[in-house]
Amino acid sequence: MKEQQINQAFEYAKTRYTELGIDVEKALTDLDKLSISLHCWQADDVSGFENGDGELTGGIQATGNYPGKARTIAEVRSDIDKAMSLIPGEHRVNIHAFYGDFGGESVDRNQIEPKHFQSWIDWAKEKGYKLDFNCTCFSHEKSADGFTLSHRDAEIREFWIDHVIRCRKIAEEMGRQLGSKCIHNIWIPDGSKDLTIDRSLYRQNLKDSLDKIFEYKTNDEYMLDSIECKLFGIGSESFVVGSHEFYMGYGIANKKMITLDSGHFHPTEVISDKISSLLLFATEIMLHVSRGVRWDSDHVVILNEELQAIAQEIIRNKALDRVHVGLDYFDASINRIGAYVIGVRATQKAFLQALLEPIAQLRAFEANSQNFERLALLEEAKSLPWAAVYDYYCLNKGVVAAEAYITDIQQYEKDVTSKRA
Repeated sequence: MKEQQINQAFEYAKTRYTELGIDVEKALTDLDKLSISLHCWQADDVSGFENGDGELTGGIQATGNYPGKARTIAEVRSDIDKAMSLIPGEHRVNIHAFYGDFGGESVDRNQIEPKHFQSWIDWAKEKGYKLDFNCTCFSHEKSADGFTLSHRDAEIREFWIDHVIRCRKIAEEMGRQLGSKCIHNIWIPDGSKDLTIDRSLYRQNLKDSLDKIFEYKTNDEYMLDSIECKLFGIGSESFVVGSHEFYMGYGIANKKMITLDSGHFHPTEVISDKISSLLLFATEIMLHVSRGVRWDSDHVVILNEELQAIAQEIIRNKALDRVHVGLDYFDASINRIGAYVIGVRATQKAFLQALLEPIAQLRAFEANSQNFERLALLEEAKSLPWAAVYDYYCLNKGVVAAEAYITDIQQYEKDVTSKRA
Protein backbone atom coordinates (compact mmCIF):
# COMPACT_ATOMS: atom_id res chain seq x y z
CA MET A 1 0.00 0.00 0.00
CA LYS A 2 1.19 3.51 -0.77
CA GLU A 3 1.63 6.07 1.98
CA GLN A 4 -1.06 8.31 0.50
CA GLN A 5 -3.59 5.46 0.47
CA ILE A 6 -2.81 4.58 4.08
CA ASN A 7 -3.22 8.19 5.22
CA GLN A 8 -6.49 8.62 3.34
CA ALA A 9 -7.91 5.40 4.77
CA PHE A 10 -6.82 6.46 8.25
CA GLU A 11 -8.55 9.82 7.99
CA TYR A 12 -11.81 8.13 7.03
CA ALA A 13 -11.40 5.61 9.89
CA LYS A 14 -10.66 8.40 12.35
CA THR A 15 -13.83 10.22 11.30
CA ARG A 16 -15.89 7.06 11.63
CA TYR A 17 -14.59 6.32 15.13
CA THR A 18 -14.98 9.94 16.22
CA GLU A 19 -18.68 9.66 15.37
CA LEU A 20 -18.86 6.91 18.00
CA GLY A 21 -16.99 9.00 20.57
CA ILE A 22 -13.71 7.06 20.25
CA ASP A 23 -10.33 8.80 20.44
CA VAL A 24 -8.20 7.04 17.83
CA GLU A 25 -5.01 8.87 18.77
CA LYS A 26 -5.36 7.75 22.38
CA ALA A 27 -5.97 4.19 21.22
CA LEU A 28 -2.70 4.27 19.26
CA THR A 29 -0.85 5.73 22.25
CA ASP A 30 -2.18 2.92 24.43
CA LEU A 31 -1.32 0.29 21.81
CA ASP A 32 2.23 1.57 21.85
CA LYS A 33 2.43 0.60 25.53
CA LEU A 34 1.83 -3.06 24.67
CA SER A 35 5.28 -4.65 24.78
CA ILE A 36 4.94 -8.27 23.64
CA SER A 37 7.54 -10.86 24.64
CA LEU A 38 8.78 -12.91 21.66
CA HIS A 39 9.83 -16.45 22.59
CA CYS A 40 13.32 -17.35 21.37
CA TRP A 41 12.37 -21.02 20.95
CA GLN A 42 10.24 -20.43 17.84
CA ALA A 43 13.45 -19.81 15.88
CA ASP A 44 14.99 -23.25 16.46
CA ASP A 45 12.11 -25.58 17.41
CA VAL A 46 12.95 -25.57 21.16
CA SER A 47 16.37 -27.17 20.66
CA GLY A 48 18.47 -24.91 22.86
CA PHE A 49 22.27 -24.81 22.92
CA GLU A 50 23.39 -27.16 25.66
CA ASN A 51 24.24 -30.21 23.57
CA GLY A 52 23.18 -29.42 20.03
CA ASP A 53 19.91 -30.98 18.94
CA GLY A 54 18.91 -32.91 22.05
CA GLU A 55 15.73 -34.94 22.29
CA LEU A 56 12.76 -32.80 23.21
CA THR A 57 10.86 -34.17 26.20
CA GLY A 58 8.35 -33.00 28.79
CA GLY A 59 5.11 -33.04 26.83
CA ILE A 60 6.54 -30.71 24.20
CA GLN A 61 6.53 -31.47 20.50
CA ALA A 62 7.62 -29.27 17.61
CA THR A 63 6.06 -30.59 14.43
CA GLY A 64 7.37 -30.03 10.93
CA ASN A 65 10.77 -29.69 9.29
CA TYR A 66 10.65 -26.48 7.29
CA PRO A 67 14.12 -25.61 5.93
CA GLY A 68 16.19 -22.87 7.52
CA LYS A 69 15.90 -23.47 11.25
CA ALA A 70 18.36 -21.50 13.37
CA ARG A 71 21.38 -23.60 14.39
CA THR A 72 23.35 -21.16 16.52
CA ILE A 73 22.73 -18.35 18.96
CA ALA A 74 23.80 -15.87 16.29
CA GLU A 75 21.20 -17.26 13.89
CA VAL A 76 18.44 -17.14 16.51
CA ARG A 77 19.26 -13.51 17.19
CA SER A 78 19.41 -12.68 13.48
CA ASP A 79 15.96 -14.23 12.95
CA ILE A 80 14.50 -12.36 15.93
CA ASP A 81 16.01 -9.12 14.65
CA LYS A 82 14.39 -9.72 11.28
CA ALA A 83 11.02 -10.41 12.88
CA MET A 84 11.31 -7.31 15.06
CA SER A 85 11.98 -5.17 11.96
CA LEU A 86 8.54 -6.17 10.64
CA ILE A 87 6.62 -5.56 13.85
CA PRO A 88 5.65 -2.03 14.94
CA GLY A 89 6.46 -0.93 18.48
CA GLU A 90 9.06 -1.91 21.06
CA HIS A 91 9.04 -5.47 22.31
CA ARG A 92 10.77 -8.02 24.51
CA VAL A 93 12.55 -11.34 24.03
CA ASN A 94 11.83 -14.37 26.23
CA ILE A 95 14.75 -16.77 26.75
CA HIS A 96 14.80 -20.33 28.10
CA ALA A 97 17.67 -21.37 30.34
CA PHE A 98 19.09 -23.94 27.92
CA TYR A 99 19.74 -21.17 25.41
CA GLY A 100 22.76 -20.01 27.39
CA ASP A 101 25.95 -18.95 25.66
CA PHE A 102 28.07 -21.76 27.08
CA GLY A 103 31.02 -21.37 24.70
CA GLY A 104 31.19 -25.07 23.94
CA GLU A 105 31.50 -26.04 27.61
CA SER A 106 29.25 -28.60 29.29
CA VAL A 107 27.37 -26.67 31.98
CA ASP A 108 24.67 -28.53 33.86
CA ARG A 109 21.42 -26.81 34.74
CA ASN A 110 22.31 -26.40 38.41
CA GLN A 111 25.55 -24.61 37.48
CA ILE A 112 24.35 -21.89 35.13
CA GLU A 113 25.22 -18.29 36.01
CA PRO A 114 24.50 -14.78 34.72
CA LYS A 115 27.79 -14.87 32.78
CA HIS A 116 26.31 -17.52 30.50
CA PHE A 117 23.66 -14.99 29.43
CA GLN A 118 25.77 -11.84 29.32
CA SER A 119 25.96 -11.94 25.52
CA TRP A 120 22.14 -12.04 25.43
CA ILE A 121 22.02 -9.00 27.71
CA ASP A 122 24.59 -7.17 25.59
CA TRP A 123 22.66 -7.98 22.40
CA ALA A 124 19.38 -6.83 23.94
CA LYS A 125 20.99 -3.60 25.13
CA GLU A 126 22.40 -2.93 21.67
CA LYS A 127 19.06 -3.59 19.95
CA GLY A 128 16.87 -1.82 22.50
CA TYR A 129 15.04 -4.98 23.61
CA LYS A 130 14.12 -6.02 27.14
CA LEU A 131 14.40 -9.64 28.31
CA ASP A 132 12.28 -12.22 30.09
CA PHE A 133 13.51 -15.61 31.27
CA ASN A 134 12.43 -19.20 32.00
CA CYS A 135 13.93 -22.09 33.89
CA THR A 136 14.20 -25.20 31.70
CA CYS A 137 12.86 -28.23 33.57
CA PHE A 138 12.55 -30.61 30.62
CA SER A 139 14.78 -32.37 28.05
CA HIS A 140 17.26 -33.48 30.73
CA GLU A 141 18.25 -36.83 32.18
CA LYS A 142 16.91 -35.77 35.58
CA SER A 143 13.45 -35.13 34.09
CA ALA A 144 13.35 -38.35 32.08
CA ASP A 145 10.63 -39.98 34.20
CA GLY A 146 8.35 -36.94 33.94
CA PHE A 147 8.96 -35.40 37.38
CA THR A 148 11.24 -32.56 38.56
CA LEU A 149 10.29 -30.25 41.46
CA SER A 150 7.70 -32.78 42.64
CA HIS A 151 9.94 -35.84 42.31
CA ARG A 152 9.87 -38.56 44.97
CA ASP A 153 13.67 -38.48 45.09
CA ALA A 154 14.80 -35.60 47.33
CA GLU A 155 18.16 -35.32 45.55
CA ILE A 156 16.50 -34.82 42.18
CA ARG A 157 14.18 -32.24 43.69
CA GLU A 158 17.21 -30.39 45.10
CA PHE A 159 18.86 -30.39 41.66
CA TRP A 160 15.85 -28.65 40.14
CA ILE A 161 15.44 -26.31 43.11
CA ASP A 162 19.06 -25.20 42.60
CA HIS A 163 18.40 -24.74 38.88
CA VAL A 164 15.35 -22.54 39.40
CA ILE A 165 17.05 -20.40 42.05
CA ARG A 166 19.95 -19.82 39.66
CA CYS A 167 17.48 -18.88 36.92
CA ARG A 168 15.83 -16.34 39.19
CA LYS A 169 19.25 -14.80 39.87
CA ILE A 170 19.92 -14.62 36.14
CA ALA A 171 16.55 -12.94 35.56
CA GLU A 172 17.34 -10.47 38.32
CA GLU A 173 20.63 -9.59 36.63
CA MET A 174 18.92 -9.18 33.26
CA GLY A 175 16.45 -6.76 34.79
CA ARG A 176 19.18 -4.85 36.60
CA GLN A 177 21.33 -4.34 33.53
CA LEU A 178 18.49 -3.56 31.14
CA GLY A 179 16.50 -1.32 33.48
CA SER A 180 13.27 -3.25 33.02
CA LYS A 181 11.69 -5.89 35.23
CA CYS A 182 12.47 -9.33 33.84
CA ILE A 183 9.66 -11.86 34.31
CA HIS A 184 10.95 -15.27 35.33
CA ASN A 185 8.39 -17.94 34.55
CA ILE A 186 8.28 -21.38 36.15
CA TRP A 187 6.69 -24.16 34.13
CA ILE A 188 7.44 -27.81 34.86
CA PRO A 189 6.29 -30.91 32.94
CA ASP A 190 5.59 -32.99 36.05
CA GLY A 191 2.80 -35.48 35.59
CA SER A 192 1.76 -38.99 34.67
CA LYS A 193 0.44 -40.67 31.55
CA ASP A 194 -1.89 -42.94 33.50
CA LEU A 195 -3.75 -43.17 36.79
CA THR A 196 -1.89 -41.73 39.78
CA ILE A 197 -2.58 -42.67 43.39
CA ASP A 198 -0.40 -40.25 45.39
CA ARG A 199 -1.50 -36.99 43.82
CA SER A 200 -1.35 -35.23 47.16
CA LEU A 201 2.24 -36.39 47.75
CA TYR A 202 3.47 -34.92 44.46
CA ARG A 203 1.67 -31.65 45.04
CA GLN A 204 3.04 -31.39 48.56
CA ASN A 205 6.52 -31.97 47.14
CA LEU A 206 5.97 -29.21 44.58
CA LYS A 207 4.74 -26.82 47.25
CA ASP A 208 7.78 -27.55 49.42
CA SER A 209 10.13 -27.06 46.46
CA LEU A 210 8.55 -23.75 45.56
CA ASP A 211 8.80 -22.62 49.17
CA LYS A 212 12.55 -23.34 49.11
CA ILE A 213 12.96 -21.61 45.74
CA PHE A 214 11.29 -18.43 46.95
CA GLU A 215 13.34 -18.32 50.14
CA TYR A 216 15.87 -16.50 47.98
CA LYS A 217 14.49 -12.96 47.92
CA THR A 218 14.97 -11.12 44.66
CA ASN A 219 14.73 -7.39 44.05
CA ASP A 220 11.22 -6.61 42.78
CA GLU A 221 12.62 -3.64 40.88
CA TYR A 222 14.59 -6.02 38.68
CA MET A 223 12.50 -9.18 38.29
CA LEU A 224 9.08 -10.71 38.87
CA ASP A 225 8.20 -14.35 39.50
CA SER A 226 5.40 -16.09 37.65
CA ILE A 227 4.09 -19.66 37.89
CA GLU A 228 2.37 -21.47 35.03
CA CYS A 229 -0.26 -24.19 35.14
CA LYS A 230 -1.28 -26.86 32.65
CA LEU A 231 -4.20 -29.26 32.32
CA PHE A 232 -2.46 -32.06 30.43
CA GLY A 233 0.36 -32.77 28.00
CA ILE A 234 1.83 -35.55 25.92
CA GLY A 235 2.85 -38.15 28.48
CA SER A 236 0.89 -36.45 31.25
CA GLU A 237 -2.65 -36.98 30.03
CA SER A 238 -4.02 -38.31 33.31
CA PHE A 239 -2.28 -36.17 35.91
CA VAL A 240 -0.40 -32.87 35.98
CA VAL A 241 1.00 -31.84 39.34
CA GLY A 242 0.95 -28.09 38.61
CA SER A 243 -2.74 -27.73 37.84
CA HIS A 244 -4.58 -24.41 37.54
CA GLU A 245 -6.06 -24.84 41.02
CA PHE A 246 -2.64 -25.59 42.51
CA TYR A 247 -0.89 -22.58 41.06
CA MET A 248 -3.82 -20.24 41.55
CA GLY A 249 -3.89 -21.17 45.22
CA TYR A 250 -0.13 -20.96 45.62
CA GLY A 251 0.15 -17.72 43.66
CA ILE A 252 -2.55 -15.88 45.59
CA ALA A 253 -1.31 -17.17 48.95
CA ASN A 254 2.31 -16.25 48.21
CA LYS A 255 1.80 -13.13 46.11
CA LYS A 256 3.29 -14.63 42.96
CA MET A 257 2.16 -13.76 39.47
CA ILE A 258 0.11 -16.46 37.72
CA THR A 259 0.68 -17.32 34.07
CA LEU A 260 -2.30 -18.30 31.95
CA ASP A 261 -1.35 -20.09 28.73
CA SER A 262 -4.20 -20.18 26.22
CA GLY A 263 -3.21 -23.69 25.16
CA HIS A 264 -2.96 -25.19 28.63
CA PHE A 265 -6.62 -25.80 29.33
CA HIS A 266 -9.37 -28.04 28.03
CA PRO A 267 -9.97 -27.47 24.29
CA THR A 268 -13.38 -25.93 25.07
CA GLU A 269 -12.08 -23.82 27.99
CA VAL A 270 -10.86 -20.26 27.47
CA ILE A 271 -8.55 -18.04 29.50
CA SER A 272 -10.35 -14.83 28.55
CA ASP A 273 -13.06 -15.58 31.10
CA LYS A 274 -10.47 -16.08 33.87
CA ILE A 275 -8.81 -12.67 33.55
CA SER A 276 -11.39 -10.51 35.34
CA SER A 277 -11.58 -12.99 38.22
CA LEU A 278 -7.82 -13.25 38.72
CA LEU A 279 -7.35 -9.49 38.56
CA LEU A 280 -9.57 -9.14 41.64
CA PHE A 281 -7.04 -11.06 43.71
CA ALA A 282 -3.68 -10.72 41.90
CA THR A 283 -1.79 -7.49 41.36
CA GLU A 284 -0.50 -8.62 37.95
CA ILE A 285 -0.85 -11.65 35.69
CA MET A 286 1.13 -13.10 32.81
CA LEU A 287 -0.38 -14.42 29.57
CA HIS A 288 1.25 -16.87 27.21
CA VAL A 289 -0.67 -16.45 23.99
CA SER A 290 -0.84 -19.62 21.94
CA ARG A 291 -3.39 -21.42 19.76
CA GLY A 292 -4.31 -24.95 20.60
CA VAL A 293 -6.03 -27.01 17.92
CA ARG A 294 -7.73 -29.96 19.66
CA TRP A 295 -4.84 -30.11 22.17
CA ASP A 296 -1.97 -27.95 23.43
CA SER A 297 -0.46 -27.98 19.94
CA ASP A 298 1.17 -24.54 20.02
CA HIS A 299 -0.13 -23.34 16.66
CA VAL A 300 0.80 -19.87 15.45
CA VAL A 301 -1.44 -17.23 16.98
CA ILE A 302 -4.03 -15.78 14.60
CA LEU A 303 -6.72 -13.15 14.98
CA ASN A 304 -9.47 -15.46 16.21
CA GLU A 305 -12.37 -14.99 18.63
CA GLU A 306 -10.47 -16.06 21.73
CA LEU A 307 -7.55 -13.73 21.06
CA GLN A 308 -10.01 -10.89 20.59
CA ALA A 309 -11.83 -11.87 23.79
CA ILE A 310 -8.55 -11.88 25.72
CA ALA A 311 -7.71 -8.36 24.52
CA GLN A 312 -11.26 -7.14 25.21
CA GLU A 313 -11.20 -8.41 28.79
CA ILE A 314 -7.92 -6.63 29.48
CA ILE A 315 -8.99 -3.34 27.93
CA ARG A 316 -12.52 -3.40 29.36
CA ASN A 317 -10.98 -3.94 32.81
CA LYS A 318 -8.47 -1.10 32.24
CA ALA A 319 -5.73 -3.60 33.03
CA LEU A 320 -3.21 -3.02 30.24
CA ASP A 321 -0.62 -2.05 32.86
CA ARG A 322 -1.36 -5.14 34.99
CA VAL A 323 -1.22 -7.85 32.34
CA HIS A 324 2.02 -8.96 30.69
CA VAL A 325 1.72 -10.55 27.27
CA GLY A 326 4.11 -13.05 25.70
CA LEU A 327 3.86 -15.53 22.85
CA ASP A 328 4.41 -19.26 23.33
CA TYR A 329 4.16 -21.47 20.25
CA PHE A 330 6.59 -23.26 17.96
CA ASP A 331 5.60 -24.16 14.44
CA ALA A 332 8.32 -25.94 12.49
CA SER A 333 6.08 -26.51 9.47
CA ILE A 334 6.24 -22.96 8.08
CA ASN A 335 8.77 -20.14 7.79
CA ARG A 336 9.73 -19.51 11.41
CA ILE A 337 10.27 -15.76 11.08
CA GLY A 338 6.89 -15.51 9.40
CA ALA A 339 5.38 -17.34 12.37
CA TYR A 340 6.73 -14.64 14.69
CA VAL A 341 5.36 -11.79 12.61
CA ILE A 342 1.92 -13.33 12.10
CA GLY A 343 1.55 -13.96 15.83
CA VAL A 344 2.67 -10.57 17.10
CA ARG A 345 0.72 -8.63 14.51
CA ALA A 346 -2.40 -10.66 15.25
CA THR A 347 -2.01 -9.92 18.95
CA GLN A 348 -1.55 -6.21 18.30
CA LYS A 349 -4.61 -6.16 16.03
CA ALA A 350 -6.72 -7.81 18.73
CA PHE A 351 -5.66 -5.18 21.27
CA LEU A 352 -6.22 -2.34 18.81
CA GLN A 353 -9.75 -3.53 18.11
CA ALA A 354 -10.38 -3.68 21.85
CA LEU A 355 -8.99 -0.16 22.31
CA LEU A 356 -11.27 1.09 19.51
CA GLU A 357 -14.37 -0.57 20.94
CA PRO A 358 -17.26 1.81 21.82
CA ILE A 359 -17.06 0.68 25.44
CA ALA A 360 -18.89 3.63 26.98
CA GLN A 361 -21.96 3.13 24.80
CA LEU A 362 -21.86 -0.64 25.30
CA ARG A 363 -21.73 -0.19 29.07
CA ALA A 364 -24.67 2.21 28.95
CA PHE A 365 -26.75 -0.27 26.95
CA GLU A 366 -25.88 -3.03 29.41
CA ALA A 367 -26.70 -0.92 32.45
CA ASN A 368 -30.12 -0.14 30.97
CA SER A 369 -30.80 -3.77 30.02
CA GLN A 370 -30.81 -2.78 26.35
CA ASN A 371 -29.56 -6.17 25.29
CA PHE A 372 -30.58 -5.92 21.65
CA GLU A 373 -28.73 -2.63 21.30
CA ARG A 374 -25.67 -4.04 23.05
CA LEU A 375 -25.48 -7.07 20.76
CA ALA A 376 -26.13 -4.98 17.63
CA LEU A 377 -23.35 -2.53 18.45
CA LEU A 378 -20.93 -5.36 19.25
CA GLU A 379 -21.65 -6.82 15.83
CA GLU A 380 -21.28 -3.51 14.00
CA ALA A 381 -17.99 -2.81 15.79
CA LYS A 382 -16.49 -5.89 14.15
CA SER A 383 -16.64 -4.24 10.72
CA LEU A 384 -15.41 -0.79 11.72
CA PRO A 385 -12.24 0.27 9.81
CA TRP A 386 -9.71 -0.78 12.49
CA ALA A 387 -7.38 -2.29 9.85
CA ALA A 388 -6.81 1.18 8.38
CA VAL A 389 -5.75 2.36 11.83
CA TYR A 390 -3.30 -0.54 12.18
CA ASP A 391 -1.78 0.19 8.75
CA TYR A 392 -1.32 3.80 9.84
CA TYR A 393 0.34 2.61 13.06
CA CYS A 394 2.78 0.49 11.02
CA LEU A 395 3.54 3.41 8.71
CA ASN A 396 4.29 5.75 11.61
CA LYS A 397 6.58 3.17 13.18
CA GLY A 398 8.57 2.75 9.99
CA VAL A 399 7.29 -0.79 9.39
CA VAL A 400 5.73 -2.14 6.20
CA ALA A 401 1.94 -2.21 6.34
CA ALA A 402 -0.60 -4.88 5.45
CA GLU A 403 0.64 -7.96 3.56
CA ALA A 404 3.85 -6.27 2.34
CA TYR A 405 5.85 -8.09 5.01
CA ILE A 406 5.36 -11.38 3.16
CA THR A 407 7.72 -10.31 0.37
CA ASP A 408 10.25 -9.11 2.94
CA ILE A 409 10.29 -12.48 4.68
CA GLN A 410 10.54 -14.32 1.36
CA GLN A 411 13.63 -12.28 0.52
CA TYR A 412 15.19 -13.05 3.92
CA GLU A 413 14.54 -16.74 3.29
CA LYS A 414 16.19 -16.51 -0.10
CA ASP A 415 19.22 -14.59 1.19
CA VAL A 416 19.68 -16.15 4.64
CA THR A 417 17.69 -19.11 5.92
CA SER A 418 17.68 -21.13 2.67
CA LYS A 419 21.48 -21.26 2.86
CA ARG A 420 21.42 -23.07 6.22
CA ALA A 421 22.15 -26.77 5.97
